[in-house]
Amino acid sequence: MTIINVDHINPFLMASSKILKEVCFIEPKVGKPFIREPIFLDNTLLIIIGFTGKMKGQVMISFEKDIALDIASKMIMMPITEMNEFAMSAISELGNMILGNTATIFSTQGIEIDITPPTIGTGTMSFSYTYTKNICIPLVYEENKKIDINIAIKGD
Repeated sequence: MTIINVDHINPFLMASSKILKEVCFIEPKVGKPFIREPIFLDNTLLIIIGFTGKMKGQVMISFEKDIALDIASKMIMMPITEMNEFAMSAISELGNMILGNTATIFSTQGIEIDITPPTIGTGTMSFSYTYTKNICIPLVYEENKKIDINIAIKGD
C-alpha cells in the first residue's frame, strides 16, 4: 500500500482553492484530511478524473446534490434548480479546471502528469483500490457547505 506524501496532496488543494475562489467566488476552508472508504450515497454527485505520467491515480470531487447545484449556480452566475445538461457541463468543467491547474503546479515541480476527461457519477457508488488508500480532504464554505476532494495516488 502506498504512503501518500503531503507534497503530492498540496497541489490538489492549492488548485481546488484557487479555482473555487476565481470561478465560484467562494473562500473554502481546508478541513482535516482523513482516510475514507470510497463509498458514496444516493444524494452524491462525483466528478471523477484520472491522471497518469510520473504519478498515477485519480481524484473524485464529491458533493451532495444541493451543493453541486449551488456550485453550478455560482459558476453560471444564475440560479440552477436542477442538475440538467447545462449544470452537468459546468460541474464537469470545474473538475477540468481544478485538475488542469493541479497538473500545472506539478509541472513546476518537475512532475509531469496528464489528466483524463472528467466522468460524472450520481447515486450510490463504491470503489476499491488495491494500490493505495483514498485520502479525503473536505473544503468547507459558507459555514456548512462541503466539497470533498478524494485523492488516490499510486506509488512507484
